[in-house]
Amino acid sequence: MSDPNGPAAGVPTCYRHPGRETYIKCQRCERPICPDCMRDAAVGFQCPDCVAQGAKTTRSGRAAYGGKRSENPQLTTLVLIGINVAVWLAVTVSGGRESLLAWKLMLSPTGRCLGEDYATYYPGLDSAANCAAIPSATWVPGLADGAWWQAITHGFVHVDIWHIALNAVGLWVLGPAVEAAFGRLRFLAIYLLATLAAGATIFLLADPTGRTLGASGGVFGLMGALIVVSLKVHGDIRSVMTLLAVNLAFTFAFPGISWQGHLGGLLGGAAAAAILILAPRGDRRGLWQWSGLAVLTVALVAVLVLRAGALS
Repeated sequence: MSDPNGPAAGVPTCYRHPGRETYIKCQRCERPICPDCMRDAAVGFQCPDCVAQGAKTTRSGRAAYGGKRSENPQLTTLVLIGINVAVWLAVTVSGGRESLLAWKLMLSPTGRCLGEDYATYYPGLDSAANCAAIPSATWVPGLADGAWWQAITHGFVHVDIWHIALNAVGLWVLGPAVEAAFGRLRFLAIYLLATLAAGATIFLLADPTGRTLGASGGVFGLMGALIVVSLKVHGDIRSVMTLLAVNLAFTFAFPGISWQGHLGGLLGGAAAAAILILAPRGDRRGLWQWSGLAVLTVALVAVLVLRAGALS
């Protein structure tokens, strides 16, 4: 006989309590679990069996996706914020918007011949040789001229205090959650690859005569990573999607904000997180993960090289 009050045919039920309808799955074995069987994990929930089986892993200090569990998931985020603040202070004391340091660190697709005050430039002088004809001028190379570091350093330089404040808040809100899920090294890999992806997208799609700076590409990358994690564990993504929607609204509502960098960072962070999450489990999981991230890095560098060749 069947229970008329039980779950309808085809509806998933808890593997330990067959009479209970549920749409939550264990993040490790993906079996349906009811609220009584849900056990908190680094990200999402696990079933009691996986918690028991993972006791050895927990003792060894592994994060949900293979990385070493961080004793303090906030530490790396604080270091990243500290680096950004240190660079901002250096830029501020060296001239702010007229800082030569800022010009060298921000992403400029092509080089510029700056005037003596570093606030003006000579648009007709598009090479170091031509710029050298003016004694008081300074040539600052762009990414296409060989300043490859700008693909990463642009994500650590700010000029306006409101800009660094917003990005610092974004880092503080998102960073610890991503590090808790992936461990310190993988968190850094996600963040830096998102920054590199932002640089590649800016270089590819933005105005070659423009300049871009700020950590928002990396911050968008952390949002992309959390979206991928939430989808993997069938979690509630409404909060992170709301945050993404608000940031996208600001991106397109105000002039001067690099939508290219935000798009590239979002996709780069999501891609890096997907590589880490979808890597086969087992003793060789780390090898698969780092190999996948290396392939993503090579692909982004290839975009930079090809675009540089087109602009040369």
